[in-house]
Formats: sequence, C-alpha cells, structure tokens
Amino acid sequence: MSEGLGENADTDTAQWRDGGWKASYGNVMMRTLATPKLMLVRGEGARVWDVDGNEYLDFLAGIAVNSLGHAHPALVDAVSRQIGTLAHVSNYFSTPPQIELADRLRAITGAGERGRVLFGNSGAEANEAAFKLARLNRGPHGRRTRVLALHNAFHGRTMGSLALTGKPPMREAFEPLPGGVEHIDSTIAALEAAIDDRVAALFVEPIKGEAGVLDLPHGFLRRARELTEQHGALLIVDEIQTGVGRTGQWFAYQHSGILPDAVTVAKGMAGGVPIGALVTFGWASELFSQGQHGSTFGGNPLATAAGNAVLAEIERADLIGNAARRGQELKQIIRSFDSPLVGDVRGHGLLIGIGLTEGDAHRLSDAALRYGLIINAPNESSIRLAPPLIVGDSELAEFRERFGRALGSV
Repeated sequence: MSEGLGENADTDTAQWRDGGWKASYGNVMMRTLATPKLMLVRGEGARVWDVDGNEYLDFLAGIAVNSLGHAHPALVDAVSRQIGTLAHVSNYFSTPPQIELADRLRAITGAGERGRVLFGNSGAEANEAAFKLARLNRGPHGRRTRVLALHNAFHGRTMGSLALTGKPPMREAFEPLPGGVEHIDSTIAALEAAIDDRVAALFVEPIKGEAGVLDLPHGFLRRARELTEQHGALLIVDEIQTGVGRTGQWFAYQHSGILPDAVTVAKGMAGGVPIGALVTFGWASELFSQGQHGSTFGGNPLATAAGNAVLAEIERADLIGNAARRGQELKQIIRSFDSPLVGDVRGHGLLIGIGLTEGDAHRLSDAALRYGLIINAPNESSIRLAPPLIVGDSELAEFRERFGRALGSV
C-alpha cells in the first residue's frame, strides 16, 4: 500500500487517524452494522485512501454502485453544474434531467414508448413500488392473492422488500411481514409447479448477488417469461445489483433475450448519488393511477442529472463492452491461482463470485484488505467482486498480485 494523501489531504481528519474514529462511530451510529473496517476519505478511479493515508484497490465499488469509479470527471461536472442551478424541487414539479433520464431508461431497458418510469431513492424503494404494482394486478376473477419470490434472494430491508427477500434470518425479527408472498426454489420444476392464475407477480434476481453471486439455472428466465404470460402474472426482474452494464449487457435479463413486465434499477445508475427506479413495460404501465405512489426526493434534478451523466459515459466509453471483456479476463486470473481454496467462479461481466472450498471467506477478505485490496465476503463460502466498470490492464494486474498474496496468507 502506498502512503500519503498528498495535496488532497484534509487536515480536519487528523483526529480520526490511528483508529481514533472507531470509538466515535460506536457512540453515534445505530448498532445495525458491525464497526467498519476502515474510514475512507478520498477516491480516484478504482482506488480509495483511508484516513491514515493507505491506498486500496477497490474491487467492490460501494457494492456495485460506483460504476465510473471514484471522482470521475463526467459525474463531478454534472453534479457540480446541477447543484448550482436546482438540487431539489419536490414531486410537484418536473425538471429536464428527470424526463431525460426516464427516456434513457425506457430506451436501454427495452420498455419503449409504452414504458413508464417511477423514481425513488434506493433499490429497496424501487422494490416497494414494484410490490405495490403487483397488488394492482387483478385477474378475471378479481384480486390475485399470490406473489412469488425465490429462496435465498435479496430485495431489500424495508418491510415490503423484506417480505420478498428469501432469507429467513433477516426476516424473523420483523414478522409478521406483509402477507401473500411465497418463496420457491430456483428451479424450473418449482416454477412450473407454483405459477397459476392466482399469481400476481414473480420477483426474480437474475443473479443472486447477496447470496454469493449465484446464477439462475439455464433457461429459467425464458421459462418464467412463458409461464407468467400464460397465467397473466407480472414478471418483475430485480436488477438493483446486476443492472446498468455490470454483467456485460445493460441488464442481465437481456442475456436471456426476454423482456419483463417491470424492472427495478438503482445502485450503479447514478454512480454513488442515491437513486432508484421502477420501469414498467406494456400493460403493466397502466396499473398505477394518480395518488397511489410517490416520493418527495424521487427523481429530483440532482440525482437524475447524475444518472444521465453516468449512463451517457457508460455508452460513450463502451463500458458495457469493457465489463464483458474484463470480466472474462478477471475470471481467467482467478482460475489461474494454484490454490485449493478456490472452487467455482461464477457470474457475468464484472459481477463475479468465487466459491470457496472451505468456509474462509471472511478471513480471505480481511487478508486482502491487509494487502490493499477491497473485496467482499457475502457469506462464509463466497467472495464477491464488483469493481468499477472502468477497470483496465493495470487494475487487473494489481488485483492478480494483491489477491494472490491474500490467498497465500490464508
């Protein structure tokens, strides 16, 4: 790790150095998370620096959020210009960047002219809106009573999105949750057995990121599309983590050649500025009526200007192509290590999971941090990589060196 923050050092951070920030964090922050491992103060590209001046290669990107890396000029310029004119106006008014971003989303999702966009502030909010959309889907005999989601999937921590989340340990303390949700196995057989005319919607993560970057079975999404169309159910695809170019397509469902009825988007869409969106397709766009949902901050000009800048730069610099190419190279690097700890390598583009043969994921991620590499252990048997979409040869070479050292130390 290189030392020093150089000219960008903030003298006000002196009080936080040498671990001095940890006690303050414990005193002021709600105890919903473990004490963070670092206090970060600056970033540039795929690198960040902590309060003590140590440099790290960031291969998590804020959990797939910082699509352009840190302090990208296109995002800095867009946010700086927008906050100098309008930052927020509430949902009583529209602004140019709001309409521009909604139109961009209709184009890149494939929703087209019949598509509609509802903005929020996070992925959980986008999934809350999608849950409400599902409740509005009526059948020929009245209200549809069933909503399907997948075991081990993650859709958020608000009460509605938590009801959709197929992880019992996250849910148990907050039950009873909103009803009507059933969790099924991620198999085509389970899908075929579960879907009938009473199903309002099927929620799907195309890759289960929080479960360790687990792919769905081949053909799952295509069969889900066939069955939901047959029974009049909504197919709602959660692309919070997989969307906006991360998997080597704008959206992961595009690898399967299908169009959903709705898609939820957040994380990488604005490169670190909080935002979320529900995009509806075709007849699903007619389900919401005035007054049935809203958000004070949702779609404000600051967040949507950031979103426009990020999407434009991804397109201009072909970062979707870069994600596809660099993802294959990264997988090859991981498979080249002669370590009995490395098992399967999964995922698409720059969302990659490493299955470990032993439950040492947290030890490995801690070791990587000691060697200046930020990665993530979503569980004891998996490592998750989600670097910025801008990574190139030098970053992959540094990953090889630092990850190799971490592997050798575990």
